Amino acid sequence: MGSTQRVVIIGAGIVGVNLADELASRGWSDITVVEQGPLEMPGGSTSHAPGLVFQTNPSKSMTLFAKYTVEKLLSIDCFNQVGGLEVATTQARLAELQRKHGWATSWGIETHLLDAGECLRRYPLLDRDMVLGGLHIPTDGLALAARATQLLMQRSAAAGVSYLGNTPVVGIDRADGHVTGVVTPTATIPADIVVSCAGFWGVEVGAMVGLTVPLVPLAHQYAKTSVVPGLAGRNELPNGAGLPILRHQDQDLYYREHGDRYGIGYYGHKPMPIVAATLGVTGDHVDEHNMPSRLDFTPEDFATGWKASQELLPDLRDCEIADGFNGIFSFTPDGGSLVGESPEVAGFWVAEAVWVTHSAGIARALAEVLTDGRSQICLADCEISRFEEIQFAHSYVQETSQQNFVEIYDILHPLQPKESPRNLRVSPFHARQRELGAYFLEGGGWERPYWYEANAGLLDRLPEEWRSPERDSWSARFYSPIAAAEAWKTRTAVAMYDMTPLRRLEVSGPGAVDLLQRLTTGDVSKKPGAVTYTLLLDHAGGIRSDITVARLDEETFQVGANTPVDLVYLSREADRLRHESPQRWAQVRDITGGTCCIGLWGPRARDVLSSISSDDFSNDGLRYFRAKRATIGGVPVTAMRLSYVGELGWEIYTGADNGQRLWDVLWEAGQPHGVIAAGRVAFNALRLEKGYRSWGADMSTEHDPYEAGVGFAVKPAKEDFVGKAALEGRSEATASRRLRCLTVDDGRSVVLGKEPVRYAGEAVGYVTSAAYGYTIGRPIAYAYLPATIGEGDHVEIEYFGRSIAATVAAEPLVDPEMKRLRG
Repeated sequence: MGSTQRVVIIGAGIVGVNLADELASRGWSDITVVEQGPLEMPGGSTSHAPGLVFQTNPSKSMTLFAKYTVEKLLSIDCFNQVGGLEVATTQARLAELQRKHGWATSWGIETHLLDAGECLRRYPLLDRDMVLGGLHIPTDGLALAARATQLLMQRSAAAGVSYLGNTPVVGIDRADGHVTGVVTPTATIPADIVVSCAGFWGVEVGAMVGLTVPLVPLAHQYAKTSVVPGLAGRNELPNGAGLPILRHQDQDLYYREHGDRYGIGYYGHKPMPIVAATLGVTGDHVDEHNMPSRLDFTPEDFATGWKASQELLPDLRDCEIADGFNGIFSFTPDGGSLVGESPEVAGFWVAEAVWVTHSAGIARALAEVLTDGRSQICLADCEISRFEEIQFAHSYVQETSQQNFVEIYDILHPLQPKESPRNLRVSPFHARQRELGAYFLEGGGWERPYWYEANAGLLDRLPEEWRSPERDSWSARFYSPIAAAEAWKTRTAVAMYDMTPLRRLEVSGPGAVDLLQRLTTGDVSKKPGAVTYTLLLDHAGGIRSDITVARLDEETFQVGANTPVDLVYLSREADRLRHESPQRWAQVRDITGGTCCIGLWGPRARDVLSSISSDDFSNDGLRYFRAKRATIGGVPVTAMRLSYVGELGWEIYTGADNGQRLWDVLWEAGQPHGVIAAGRVAFNALRLEKGYRSWGADMSTEHDPYEAGVGFAVKPAKEDFVGKAALEGRSEATASRRLRCLTVDDGRSVVLGKEPVRYAGEAVGYVTSAAYGYTIGRPIAYAYLPATIGEGDHVEIEYFGRSIAATVAAEPLVDPEMKRLRG
């Protein structure tokens, strides 16, 4: 976008002013920031935020956003870098801190694991009998958020940004699906771009353009103590601090110094949801004790936290709660921030549910998107369009956001599903899967089978070389050795996989081929029946997504995509095409819910189909990466010769109304050939054995195709496509890092992902995906490593503080000549 864009930012909290500052620093000047409260203290979450910045996060992007926030606040002298200390009072928490140390190392943040004695030396006020160990982060600290907001406001105003205080927004004007202005009680401010940085008022602002902003304002308790004997004389009054910010997550507590007193934050109380509209319009006078986001303290909810605080910090036993309030913050269904453009109203953007910790980082990322077209840090974890339609429902947002409040300091396994709500989306095969004892985990609202108890009996017949070793207690969670039997049967007989949650889009119309040719790296203009694995890139060559495109007829394509973001992107580009070339229009529809899919894979798959279909499923009748319509057991289907497990077989699609019938006919026909139902544990292991990448884990906009090992999907000779210019001169030979396959030397140590990888003692990369490889009899991990590290080199994976030796292997590990896959 050009710098002449007229921008209106709603909200002058830490996010809004950072965004204005980032845009102004990039040469944009027509920027107006509208704030309903007084500019000197707007009264939102920023005005009462305690300012604790802990950078370590399981998300690489969120960690890097926090890292930039620290750097920027330091540059304007608004950050007290006292460091951070997380203490463990249970063995489970001690293990969790080891995992956090691993994340931090992977993402480039300095951290140190401390024993109990070292924790006490850094924080003498701790009870020496309670603490088992800790994690120290030297670069964490306290953000002076209110002061930073004022300084950034002054700096950006000097660069031309206009600020309007005590000015509520009452509407957003639109024309032809695009924002045109922001309506206040006294005027309408013309705008080409409107960005809502309204914090917990974002729900109401989004509603002005019909956008559901999935967040819930929740009150969070914060108390200040009377004078603490151990802090007397240590710090400048009233808010000086010298000790590290402290987190006691076993009891949902955190602490910071306010001079000679403690500030205590508590998440252990019941959720207290608020409707922002009930708070009314912010008044002209806001101060530390009088602001919309500060509600009355409820001492009864703090009682358990106060008792736990006095146990951890004995000096508090002679203190009292001198002051307290319930401060409002934003919580979302998955705990992430909300950033992006409205799918329906062009020019309306949001940056909501962004805490002080990530404020400058996310503001910079959004400024980069607006000015350069992309963020240098992947925004996928924050993209507002990442949620499924059902996840925007009010009941879902309310329940899951409150659940995230309750679990904010809990120890959660990366596979741990929500307990509620469940069974929101089930495939037509669900009843049959339950009969087979499927163990379900949830993703995107879908119930997904991970293994089937009906296959437990196969373990008695499982050959010794296919048996997996005992796992440690962490990697054994949400896992069953039954997966070994399911992988074995897939490789030696035939298995049915439920692929229904795979997103399916229909792209149709006279301009469908033009649209897909422009957006993808492959040639999708081939004759009907062709299936193409291809990439969606951004303009800098980063991987937005990987998709399969099946041309069903001249004007109809079926696209296998990843997330709802793909649907929004393709739909938005189709709208642009429609305006540019009305005669060459294209329509994009999500057909996932009305269809279903079974992956029928294994060396006996063709035997199964030949017994119930007169259609030709031989290599002559349906070659690899081809599709055709057929009839199987009387069920009309679209069959695609694809296989993400590396075995002969097909993805078989039909309407949801025919789904159970399709399952039944395949199941019955497969009995003589040893058919089983198999789950996602086996699926993930088999795909890694074949070296297939998973978008979001193994690649993102942070990576280009050659780094990710999918350069084969780029056709440089093709006419112009998005990202082509950026790839000029790049190749696997020029890549400075590569996604490499690692096999674990001891044959038994399974890791789960995000662990740091060391070479010659230095952290040089991190694990993206991992599994036990049943076919090869050892664990597998994929990791980004410097390109100078090649096949045969030895590395170490750091897992729970121990080093696991691994070797860089040639890939794929199974069937490199593709004989099994091609049948």
